[in-house]
Amino acid sequence: MNLTRLFAVLVAGALISACDSGDISIAPVNNTDNSNQNNNNTTTTGSDPNEGCAAITVGADTITGVKDPDGNCEYTDVFAGPTNPILQDVTLPALPGGRAHKFRTSLFIGQTYGTQAELSAAGITQGGDGPTLTIEPGTILAFETRRDFLIVNRGSRIIAQGTSRAPITFTSISDVEDTLPTTAEDPTGARAVQQWGGIVINGFGVSNKCTYDGNRGEAGFALTAGTECSIDAEGSEGDDESQYGGDNDNDSSGILEYVIVKHTGAQVANGDELNGISFGGVGRGTVIKNLQVYSTYDDGIEFFGGSADVDGFVALYVRDDSIDLDEGYNGTISNALVIQQANDGDHCIEADGIGSYSSFPDDAAGDAAKQALIAAGLNSRPVINNLTCIVSANDDGTHSDGSGLRLREGIWPTINNLVVISSFAANEDATDGNYCLRIDSSETQDAAIAGDLSINGGIFACQVPARGNAFGTFADEQAWAESIGVQFATVAAGTDKSPVSGAGTDLELLTSTALGQPVISLAHADLIVDGAGAAASTAPVEITIPQYDTDGNPLPDLVLTPTYLGGEVEGSDFSDPWAFGINPNNRREALWFE
Repeated sequence: MNLTRLFAVLVAGALISACDSGDISIAPVNNTDNSNQNNNNTTTTGSDPNEGCAAITVGADTITGVKDPDGNCEYTDVFAGPTNPILQDVTLPALPGGRAHKFRTSLFIGQTYGTQAELSAAGITQGGDGPTLTIEPGTILAFETRRDFLIVNRGSRIIAQGTSRAPITFTSISDVEDTLPTTAEDPTGARAVQQWGGIVINGFGVSNKCTYDGNRGEAGFALTAGTECSIDAEGSEGDDESQYGGDNDNDSSGILEYVIVKHTGAQVANGDELNGISFGGVGRGTVIKNLQVYSTYDDGIEFFGGSADVDGFVALYVRDDSIDLDEGYNGTISNALVIQQANDGDHCIEADGIGSYSSFPDDAAGDAAKQALIAAGLNSRPVINNLTCIVSANDDGTHSDGSGLRLREGIWPTINNLVVISSFAANEDATDGNYCLRIDSSETQDAAIAGDLSINGGIFACQVPARGNAFGTFADEQAWAESIGVQFATVAAGTDKSPVSGAGTDLELLTSTALGQPVISLAHADLIVDGAGAAASTAPVEITIPQYDTDGNPLPDLVLTPTYLGGEVEGSDFSDPWAFGINPNNRREALWFE
């Protein structure tokens, strides 16, 4: 780092502290009049050596990111931090030559407010009332330590709208500087985690940890008068505190499109483990399309309530659950690809219906309270369309065994066009750990029997098909799933049964990746299960992808009739070329099952 430039930033910061101003506005650096610059300033001519770096102003004082010798922009906690949030709009442009905006601090957008009353008094009642962080296509943001993360607070927005050829990347400074830690098993550092914290986005959407009157989605639904809905987000403690929650499922936290989040995760002081992205009460007015999490310590994406939809999602090398849903999340996730590490990863999906489920009394009163919450439409009711899960058969991962789906605690999911595969290698836990499907909790099992939990068009290929929970008249989850047409491949214990087309097996669910293709789902007519074509009952079903504008107003639905199961289709740019780690031209190492 250029210490002279840094000194200029620190001097400006000291001036702001002396002014004790709490109102930060965004303005360009004055590049035309240098007559008042002191000897430590970086600008001595009409040109700006820090061009492209963001700047904030307080009165006549300016704080700007500064260029390091390599042309990256650097920012310290004088620019922004947990006690110094950005309070007005700011834009981060793409820097030439793949250079990055390096944050040696956390970046908080908007002020956090601990109560609904404080929010209302500040005029923050919905997304757009607070500041907006705009990030241009191709921009790279890099953070320094595992305690540094990005928070977008309630009322604020992030507009990160990349393109397939110029995605936006959030990563670590160690990644940008090519100093990721390496091991004998990971010689390139491709699977390094905990290099920075991750992203937290907070909104005003519904969480069933709060108390409401009426039924969700119907007229008159609102927070119960006199109650609070300000739930501590992950990472909340001391200066890092932030909250989410409300009663506005149409709320907008902005746009995430062609965005990659890499090398995240940390356990903070209060015991939380930061995810790739934590969505707290994020509403359906938030546009999320073509999003990737790569090499994360905890979950890939986790939705705590809210109604945000995701169209296009890639998760590679997530050590905990790649998709985690809880607290009444009722959005739609469409076109998703999950690939675990060869020797690490927990669930492809872990989905809970009721937040703080274990806090309900284990008696008739507790059961009645849970049923009342479900009757009001407050349990999680996600729709998941066209998902491919490639699960590793590990039993000694960072968090737990590699597994497929775990559905529990009163969740009512609708899952369409699903492929779950754990047959690339012999399962390490051939008893119950590496299961394809698990359904826990009486409320969720009752939903499966009643048809409120459904899998339409699905194939599982695991040595351990199910966890072994009996419910109703079904011996286990496999028996229930087969009763509604789901197909299970026969994978003998201790075998490697590659499901790749042309591999010489009687199981073909994917095209070959050996020629540098992304992971592609075969057309249903070409699928082979146990030496024969896939069952007619697993034929893909029509899917509906809801569309909303950024104010949460409904647009015409996108209705598709896929010919394939799973989340990737040949000829699309769903993951190619933008997603990291799949295509040989954009990764540090080959996929382990190639």
